[in-house]
Amino acid sequence: MGITIDFGCMIPAFSLQAVNSYAGKLRALHARLGERRAAGGLPFCDLPAQDTGGLKDCARRLAGRFANLVVLGIGGSALGLIALNSALRTPHRWAEKPPRLYVLDNIDPERVRTLLDALDPRQTLVNVITKSGDTAETMASFLIFREWLAAGAGEAGYRERMLVTTDRAKGALRRIAEEDRLATFAVPDGVGGRFSVLTPVGLLPAALLGIDVDGLLAGAAAMAARTSSPELLANPAYLGAVLHHLGWLGGRRISVMLAYADRLYDLADWYRQLWAESLGKRLDLDGAEVRVGPTPVRSLGVTDQHSQLQLYKEGPDDKIYTVLRVGAFPADLPIPRAFPELEAVAYLGGHTLQELFQAEARATEAALVKEGRPLTSVSFPVVDAGAVGEFFFWLELQTVAAGELLGINPLDQPGVEEGKQLAYGLLGRPGYQARRAELEAIRTGDGRLSFG
Repeated sequence: MGITIDFGCMIPAFSLQAVNSYAGKLRALHARLGERRAAGGLPFCDLPAQDTGGLKDCARRLAGRFANLVVLGIGGSALGLIALNSALRTPHRWAEKPPRLYVLDNIDPERVRTLLDALDPRQTLVNVITKSGDTAETMASFLIFREWLAAGAGEAGYRERMLVTTDRAKGALRRIAEEDRLATFAVPDGVGGRFSVLTPVGLLPAALLGIDVDGLLAGAAAMAARTSSPELLANPAYLGAVLHHLGWLGGRRISVMLAYADRLYDLADWYRQLWAESLGKRLDLDGAEVRVGPTPVRSLGVTDQHSQLQLYKEGPDDKIYTVLRVGAFPADLPIPRAFPELEAVAYLGGHTLQELFQAEARATEAALVKEGRPLTSVSFPVVDAGAVGEFFFWLELQTVAAGELLGINPLDQPGVEEGKQLAYGLLGRPGYQARRAELEAIRTGDGRLSFG
């Protein structure tokens, strides 16, 4: 059974008439997207039909041989995998069975050093992931782990323990992989990092962890079918995009994804990158400065009822909410009956933690709706590979449609590229000397307001 996406509590905030006014625009958008897909411009849409034989063969060959899987990647090369591991294995490190996953999505030297000290290179498999093949943070981590594996497992052991996921033909990592004779997997052409979870970027390490990769793709294919209609009210990706666009026009420019399950929390983190990097743009398609982009926020129920809900309910009406819920948790605990003389405690006895959790989720939704807050409810009957694959594809297509409505390119990230180039200049990468001078000319603070 697939996920349920309920927009019923969004409509009152905008009116059905306003929503229906987009119907013709969405039919035209559907036709444009179809043309772009036929021309190869939306390759993520074709991922559900890919052949997973090679990566599954690799996973079978390596199964049971390593206690640890270290993934070196950042942004879209990490967030999707983290979400997959949390949703489909466990979000709790203390419950994780081998191979234990360690994702180095940051280069904090203390973090890297302590991980190297904690792991045995002979028991560790490493997957380095970068589409471009020259991401500075990832390549620095790769060089460190390359040396660590060679020192601890020998040159042959290094080659056996290092898997590479990168561009099929170009980039520094592709060249190194060929020179070092490493097993490689290709990121499909045209698929950006934040859309790459259903490529070998996410699927290879998922297969190594025992996750059902074919189930993920089957779920994505099911959602592709559910979002194939040009009719606005029959297509959850288009309807979601329209509702968020109406929110943007009406001043609701923050998108809160509130996960009522630890398993779903990292899905909200994956969404945060997808929404922010795709829609936050300075220029529209005509080159005019527009500076658009809703701000995504992830939130965890019930934890954030005690830190954020006050703002959500009584603060400014500048947010749109998406609540993620599960139909049934894989584990539950009864609450013991005790202290009958204390009514503030006694009523809990005889219920379960799941009943309490579900009641809190339902009550939070009701409190937000009562306040007039626009809210989409997404229910996972079971958190399995198919449901997660559906979730990924739905939001990827919704994001592209939202970008079309904003008049921007949702598939690029020029702001990120500029920051990379300035860092290259600061570190002395050949060809970027001018960027260093540019960086040094930029004032990043006022010394008169610095203390200490």
